[in-house]
Amino acid sequence: MGNPKYEKYWKLTVEYTDIDEDNFIGTLQLIVDFIDNNDTSIYSKKFYKKLQRIVYDKYPKADCASIRKSINQFIKLGFINNGLSSYHYLAKDFLDAKSNNKRTNLFSNIFYTNSKLSASVTKPSEVHQINFLIKTLEEVGTLTKNDIEGLMTVDISTVTKGYFTKEEVEKSRRYADSIDFSLRKYNQVGYLFNFLNKLNDVTFVKNKKTKEAKLYFTDDAKRIFGNEYTKTKTTKRDPYLHRLYKYQLKEETNIKLNNTQCMLEKLSYPSLVASHIKPFIDSEPHEAYDPNNGLLLSRNMDILFDQGYISFRDDGKIIYADELNDDVKNHLDKYHLDDIFINESRLKYFNYHRNNILKKAS
Repeated sequence: MGNPKYEKYWKLTVEYTDIDEDNFIGTLQLIVDFIDNNDTSIYSKKFYKKLQRIVYDKYPKADCASIRKSINQFIKLGFINNGLSSYHYLAKDFLDAKSNNKRTNLFSNIFYTNSKLSASVTKPSEVHQINFLIKTLEEVGTLTKNDIEGLMTVDISTVTKGYFTKEEVEKSRRYADSIDFSLRKYNQVGYLFNFLNKLNDVTFVKNKKTKEAKLYFTDDAKRIFGNEYTKTKTTKRDPYLHRLYKYQLKEETNIKLNNTQCMLEKLSYPSLVASHIKPFIDSEPHEAYDPNNGLLLSRNMDILFDQGYISFRDDGKIIYADELNDDVKNHLDKYHLDDIFINESRLKYFNYHRNNILKKAS
């Protein structure tokens, strides 16, 4: 009989490894359309077999197992929920993404928040291994390839704090080495590293002398664990999701303005703020990191907007609070938010801001 701990390793098996390829995107589209067109709130084998036939007709495989694997990978990666009951709220945005950069950023969010590597269509799970891995990275600063293989042997459902300390990482690494985990589960290790390489804001760096690869946050340690990290931690923000949120706003200005600029002033400040429209503290989970609930602003514009001295009409014109000085109003009169940054989702958030954040305005 095998070691129980070993049997609970992170079982990631996938049919497609490239999130930008047609087979990956096309199969996901078929599943999303199937859920939209059928009442899948109650799982049935009949529905599952029907979906398998649809996928097979579009992307034939050698056997049924491969078809099931191509469907199950989207449950494991977080795009689809167990039992085909629903899909991640960003799944359609991923499908509609016009650039690989945007698709990568959306994948990072989905993979981090909703992936369950041990789940499948017929097997539920609430164990979020990637969330655990990223939080462990935040705790220890860096992870070697062997460290990550060690984490893959851990039943994290028993780890109530949601991450490992450096000592715990070392212990799990020694255990993985003792059972030759890397050799025994070569494919699963390869799949995991493939998708970790696709995440924004984390990167593998190889030591030129030892050739050892280590996983780091792209930002340096000061940015990760200094004042900004402490601030987001005390306000109960998730540091990684907040970075993804800001990245999406930067990407939006890059696409629409051909540069990373303040959306209002259109100036390329060295430091810009991802400013929430509906405040983070008031937001539902799906709103907190929704890029439509944000504007990329200079620090001065962020202060005025965040504190309710200005807001926006639906046409992008600035609304001023009564107590804002006339010289500031006169300075801001030349600015307005272009319609390229206005969509239905942002209009809903603007309505909230006008009614709840904006100070008294005439």
